[in-house]
Amino acid sequence: MSLEQIIYVGAVFLCGLVVRSYWKKSFGHTQDAQEKLSKSVTDGLTEPVSLHPEINAQQCICAGACLSACPEGGIIGIVNGKAELVSPTKCIGHGACLDACPVGAIKLVFGTARRGVDIPAVKETFETNVPGIYIAGELGGMGLIRNAVTQGKQAMDYIVKAGRRSNNGIHDVLIVGAGPAGIAATLQAKKLGLKYITVEQEDVGGAALSYPRQKLVMTQPMDIPLYGKVKFKEIIKEDLLELWEKVMTTAEIEVQTEEKVEDIKRSNGHFEIVTSKTTHEALNVLLAIGRRGTPRKLGVSGERSSKVAYKLIEPEQYKGMKLLVVGGGNSAAEGALALGEQEGTEVTLACRGQALEAANAENREKVQRAIDAGWLRFIPECGVKEIQEEIVILEKLNDTKEIIAIENQYTFAFIGGILPTGFLNQIGIEVVTKYGEQ
Repeated sequence: MSLEQIIYVGAVFLCGLVVRSYWKKSFGHTQDAQEKLSKSVTDGLTEPVSLHPEINAQQCICAGACLSACPEGGIIGIVNGKAELVSPTKCIGHGACLDACPVGAIKLVFGTARRGVDIPAVKETFETNVPGIYIAGELGGMGLIRNAVTQGKQAMDYIVKAGRRSNNGIHDVLIVGAGPAGIAATLQAKKLGLKYITVEQEDVGGAALSYPRQKLVMTQPMDIPLYGKVKFKEIIKEDLLELWEKVMTTAEIEVQTEEKVEDIKRSNGHFEIVTSKTTHEALNVLLAIGRRGTPRKLGVSGERSSKVAYKLIEPEQYKGMKLLVVGGGNSAAEGALALGEQEGTEVTLACRGQALEAANAENREKVQRAIDAGWLRFIPECGVKEIQEEIVILEKLNDTKEIIAIENQYTFAFIGGILPTGFLNQIGIEVVTKYGEQ
């Protein structure tokens, strides 16, 4: 065999090894993705709970960029030669897959064909149907800290581009809310030289204020105006609140706390914002408030009892008690786990679904370990029928309609919150229900 032939055979052999390695790896990924999808279907975990990608199978070229771009990992997989959501409930709306797709086969949507999501109508500039009123952060569907910070900054940029600036002493913008979106908007407003004021009905920190002590908060590295880059993927509640205080001190910004906005009216070309303390005037308003200011109620007899709570701050005070936690999301899972850590406490976790559909994978795994260890009782497919002084009556939602009575001293309802539709309608903002739409 000549040297040329040897080189040719060697090249063919090496190419064969590369192709074999590629197909072996590809087959392994496909098999893994199919198994994840099958498990999601079996466990009833097929409905995304947040902003999530919708993949056009006709456009998808199976480049795989979306798989590696996802910060959570394992949410998108290759099934039958196309990218597909294989772990839908793990998606928390980062949106990195959208930017990574080389052919534009991905769009981010709210809700699904089965589960609608109420969202205020906003343009790409974050402006609502009411000219001059903008929405950023959780109210507009962006619950992630990094995304909320980004939206808060961008909303201020769009306000400057719109050219509505004050020349008669009133504020350029009034920012409502001091969570991540509101703080970022305030910082960006100062950076851009806007005349602003920020009001908050409680204290600085937003939803984190109602988290249990030491709760881990997941986020992504972000760039905070007038402060710089912050790099972490997990941070506990206390450290997050301390970060916001440090940011505000460094940038020398202030928030008027314990001041609730009660009405927004247009007057002589600007807005009059009526609060619990006074009336402010501004050319623009940014609503950076949460979606869950009003807890969703169970709607059953006995719910008005003092033994029913909608948030958990100090788990230790319930040590040794018989407790019920109701809900199928992260708040319910984390609440049940925090309560169950107290010595002598008996905790029952009940939800309407077959599983904790709205909880992330880590919390579901922790709950399962607690169930297996025997210190957490889990009752799926049930609802609360009645709350009595010493017991709670549950009813199975399947064909059996079984009635379950459990001893109970406190009940925690973590079943989400109600969009402030009344307030939005009052000030003229349209609210739409989206079923898998952008």
